[in-house]
Amino acid sequence: MTQTGPQIRLRNSLTRKVEDFHPIDPDNVRMYLCGPTVYDRAHLGNARPVVVFDVLYRLLRHVYGKDHVTYVRNFTDVDDKINATALARKEAGAEGSLEELIRARTEETIGWYHADMDALGALRPDHEPRATDYIGAMISMIEKLIADGHAYAANGHVLFRVRSYKNYGALSGRTVDDMIAGARVEVAPFKEDPMDFVLWKPSDAELPGWESPWGRGRPGWHIECSAMSYELLGASFDIHGGGIDLQFPHHENEIAQSCCAHPEGSFARYWLHNEMLQVEGKKMSKSLGNFFTVRDLLDGHDGEKGIPGEVIRFVFLQTHYTKPMDWTAEKARQAEATLRKWRALTAGIEPAPSAAPEVIAALADDLNTAGAIAALHQIDDPAVLKGSAAMLGLLEDAMGDWAKPRFVKSDELYVGTNEMSARRIDELVLRRAQAKADRDFKRADEIRDSLSRAGIILKDSKDKTEWEFGLEVDLSKLEGL
Repeated sequence: MTQTGPQIRLRNSLTRKVEDFHPIDPDNVRMYLCGPTVYDRAHLGNARPVVVFDVLYRLLRHVYGKDHVTYVRNFTDVDDKINATALARKEAGAEGSLEELIRARTEETIGWYHADMDALGALRPDHEPRATDYIGAMISMIEKLIADGHAYAANGHVLFRVRSYKNYGALSGRTVDDMIAGARVEVAPFKEDPMDFVLWKPSDAELPGWESPWGRGRPGWHIECSAMSYELLGASFDIHGGGIDLQFPHHENEIAQSCCAHPEGSFARYWLHNEMLQVEGKKMSKSLGNFFTVRDLLDGHDGEKGIPGEVIRFVFLQTHYTKPMDWTAEKARQAEATLRKWRALTAGIEPAPSAAPEVIAALADDLNTAGAIAALHQIDDPAVLKGSAAMLGLLEDAMGDWAKPRFVKSDELYVGTNEMSARRIDELVLRRAQAKADRDFKRADEIRDSLSRAGIILKDSKDKTEWEFGLEVDLSKLEGL
């Protein structure tokens, strides 16, 4: 497969440098993103990596071809938080076994997640593995780690022997001793070393569990991603992504156990991490009252109207992924205004088959989405604007319903963008023009105000007056004119 477009450059967290991206196999470019733990609604911070890596996915597909990119994003559907949520439901009187309640909760939450990320315009990955479908692969990986001296069983647990992997800490840039001094580590009498982490832990009769050589139990969090990425992408793949909060310990532990279990591979060659999200300049937290889910924004919360998913996406893309992103109401208002203008310019127009070179060049430069948006502002051709915006997941027809007028039903007038309604409005616009020509400004203002109340926006220029539908249109208010 021949690469098309500019050379992609990405900031590799492992080397702390922006590097040229060269895939292992251009015919199969492979990317893994740590997905959600499905116990509740995704909050706004959870959505940022989804949008960031969706743009990278679109860029890789543009450069290498849609059939030559494999994108994996997992669902963690076995976790203590999920168990606690299901247990609370059972204690509240919900019917079914705890296992059935856990399954119901994860199914429900995955449905929410898909709906919310779809609303943000994110393409579905090629694979969305669930941890519970890969328990056998996890057990096999753990058995190999034990056999090779990298892990040990103790008290029904299996732990990874951190000091057996000499490169531990390379991703986060810290030594093991520094980590012990500065981190809160789980203390257990059966650990050989405070930094050793759990690969497998026992389950009691109330908790979900699987039979294993070490007794009935369930996997630790870190082994899940290692097993799923290996099964779907192999011992070596190109890109591993996630939020900066996952760099340590999750990603550090993934590297250690994956490289020890499969020394024939290099695991991920490029590591990309997006920075955290703030709200109005402050860390998002429930204690500050500025914590909200994606669904809260989409549907509206605290008496505020909902914000379209495309607007949320646009706000995200205005900040480079390696910088902290500040969500503000003002940014959302500005984003909505820009998107409304662009959607008006491109309405009914087929997008150009390829994006403008300036937009592609910005994205190839370490996903400079702000630069790509700046380039969109300079495009005059509506078809090129629409085709270029699609590289960012913007101005796509499937996401445009929010920008269309909402028509209020009328018994007298046929409602919609149809010929009868258009003729009626054209007639009123002409009457207003005649009233102005006759210097009957009172009548002209009455027609203008009535059209405005009906949701019709007039745009006067030197030679003519054009009109368009506003956000809410009620043509019954034109009756009697």
